[in-house]
Amino acid sequence: MRNNRWYPLYHVAAPIGWINDPNGFCMYQGEYHLFYQYHPHSAQWGPMYWGHVFTKDLVHWEHLPIALSPSEPYERNGCFSGSAIEKDNKLYLLYTGHIGFPTEPNLETIQTQCLAYSDDGIKFEKYIGNPIINAPKSDEIHGGDFRDPKVWEHNGKYYCVIGSKTPDGAHGQALLYESEDLINWDFKGISTRAEGNEGVMWECPNFTEVDGKDVLILSPMGINPEGNKYLNAMDSGYFIGTLDYETGKYKRGKFEMLDYGFDFYAPQVMQTEDGRSIMIAWLDMWQSEMPEQADGWAGIMSIPRELHIKNKKLYTVPVKELETLREEEVTHKKLKISEPTKLDGVQGITGELLVDVDLKNSANFTIEVRAGENERTFLVYDKESAIFAIDREGASVGPRGRREVNLTPKNNLKLRIYLDRSSVEVFINEGEYAISARIYPAETSQDIVFVPRDGELVLKEVTFYTLGQGIAQ
Repeated sequence: MRNNRWYPLYHVAAPIGWINDPNGFCMYQGEYHLFYQYHPHSAQWGPMYWGHVFTKDLVHWEHLPIALSPSEPYERNGCFSGSAIEKDNKLYLLYTGHIGFPTEPNLETIQTQCLAYSDDGIKFEKYIGNPIINAPKSDEIHGGDFRDPKVWEHNGKYYCVIGSKTPDGAHGQALLYESEDLINWDFKGISTRAEGNEGVMWECPNFTEVDGKDVLILSPMGINPEGNKYLNAMDSGYFIGTLDYETGKYKRGKFEMLDYGFDFYAPQVMQTEDGRSIMIAWLDMWQSEMPEQADGWAGIMSIPRELHIKNKKLYTVPVKELETLREEEVTHKKLKISEPTKLDGVQGITGELLVDVDLKNSANFTIEVRAGENERTFLVYDKESAIFAIDREGASVGPRGRREVNLTPKNNLKLRIYLDRSSVEVFINEGEYAISARIYPAETSQDIVFVPRDGELVLKEVTFYTLGQGIAQ
């Protein structure tokens, strides 16, 4: 029986077993579908299946049967990541068939792109002609690392971008394909390639249109740390640019991080019917300790985040639908705090916390969340350096460490913080930055404490919402 002490109340998680990358995020027949890399037989990574949930509102998710299992020779070691698209009232899944496993070191790694389809969005049949895309024969493309197709439609044609790297393993790259029917694909070429410190393998690439710009979202492996950036085992980020559909070439700016915390990987993006770009990521990190494995499950997804471009940067904000989770509301205004303070009604295992800080009249400060007798997670702001940090050194269980983001100095600081049983996601200054982490506090650790440092903390407003249940338990 699963122990629910850290199982989320409103983040997507599998009923049991291991999950990682989100896959096939799409809308089909008026409902949102989300698939994910899944190992149902244990809470450890293993041969990948596709798990499946759906929702009508991006908030209340229900589990569906496993969509894909590794049953064919071309996927003998897993149905790896991919995407989904609706065509002629059918739902198509484009995914990577994987051969190769750590316990079989002499087995050559072969990755090909495969197709499955469904008339009802639940039961899927694999295309008899799989695989439909093999790695191109080229002295510029690594033959073994060729995965994670993301499909979309543009001007009556279908396109997919596939993650790859150079044969010497030094540069990640994105490969672009074109099709009339989702079955027969033409290779357009290498759309763009890593330059400098942009990673040695590009996983889970997504092209999406955001506010009139072509944004490439991806997860590079092998980026070297730069100061307080790129400290995780792997990273996720984006380029803003223009995709030339005729040549397949992508003209873009510099690489930027999507989330500055500990846990955020393999994001996937979909376009809603009302034109929004919505992103969900795996809210975990490779090589990180996952205490929930002892409870028979491992891994959760981020909350859905809406994308916008402001000031030549990608902003990420929680989708507006999440406001329907709000239950009780408590608001405090015009506060001056000179010692560690807990506010009436501002506490809980889960919740949404809105904080508006008057930086002009405040000193350095810390907000302690999920605080208890022997544990707490610190959200720290240093005024002189304009650095905001999430610090897990006060944890009693699970991984520790600190992650930082350098903010643009302003006269006020707005924070929107989502707490669940084992996670915290912080959105800074209306989505200019995000910083997220898995945490593992005891159920009794529910306090939120405002701690001024070196002076007074002036809060314009603090609002706390208790949140309802979003994922089937």
